[in-house]
Amino acid sequence: MDMNSEPSICKEDIRKLCIEAGACAVGFARVEPIPEGQASLFNEWLADGRHAELSYMERYGDIRNNPALLLEGAKTIICCAFAYANATTQRHHLFADYALGRDYHEVLRQRLSPVAKALTAAHKNSATRICVDTAPLRERFWATRAGVGIIGRNNQLIVPGIGSRVFLAEILWTEEIEPDKSLETETCSGCKACALSCPRHALDGEGRIDCRRCLSYLTIEHRGELPSDLTLRGRIYGCDICQDVCPHNRSGRNPEVIPEFEPTAALMSVSVDSIKEMNADEFSRIFSHSAVKRTKLIGLQRNALKSKH
Repeated sequence: MDMNSEPSICKEDIRKLCIEAGACAVGFARVEPIPEGQASLFNEWLADGRHAELSYMERYGDIRNNPALLLEGAKTIICCAFAYANATTQRHHLFADYALGRDYHEVLRQRLSPVAKALTAAHKNSATRICVDTAPLRERFWATRAGVGIIGRNNQLIVPGIGSRVFLAEILWTEEIEPDKSLETETCSGCKACALSCPRHALDGEGRIDCRRCLSYLTIEHRGELPSDLTLRGRIYGCDICQDVCPHNRSGRNPEVIPEFEPTAALMSVSVDSIKEMNADEFSRIFSHSAVKRTKLIGLQRNALKSKH
């Protein structure tokens, strides 16, 4: 097949496959280096120490600035957003909404694998790579470049008409597809409700976050003792306040949530007291295939001891 010919699977066919896989929004961007200004802003954020102990963000800067290094010959990045909650989703007073179902890393890779196979089947000499939050890829930037959404003042990706309660995943492909219209210069409204409501002032109101102050970071990623002045009221794994107050999450259509992200009965039965008394076997049983595993039992119990109701 002539490698310069049009793909035998068209753009809208690919979009349809991603939607059928459970995505609520899909966009296409051309693989190329991150603009110098965007790279500089990220490096300044690192230099200020606002990534806290997330040292992995300091590594693989060359790949982070050029996704072509993730897959030789990559020409297209297909960006997908998957809703994990909507207006009718059951909530748990202790856990962030994103953690109530199965671990999204596993789910989205499984969901997008058939799409990747369809791409390589359509173009026998092509290659793909699925990325779900673990590769050094600027996911939110590429989602804006692909027209999937805008980056809000809460530092979250906001999908127009849907909101920010979404996971992101990407497929890099070695074939070229016409890119969608970029939304990278678009911004959310000036209400700054997220920054004004953040309990530890982790948001500056301009879309930047200081992880050292963020309750999600402190309860999930931080290792060791929590700040002495910190009292957790309500949730002990993550924090959804900046999303709860966002107008984009209170209007628009109600996206479908795939079954894997529905809350599990075992997790919904957990209480602060049961966490304090939980042993390793119980933790493994209840949080099997759950994002909550990331904080480990010792971290969850540390957080429970800080909880006041």
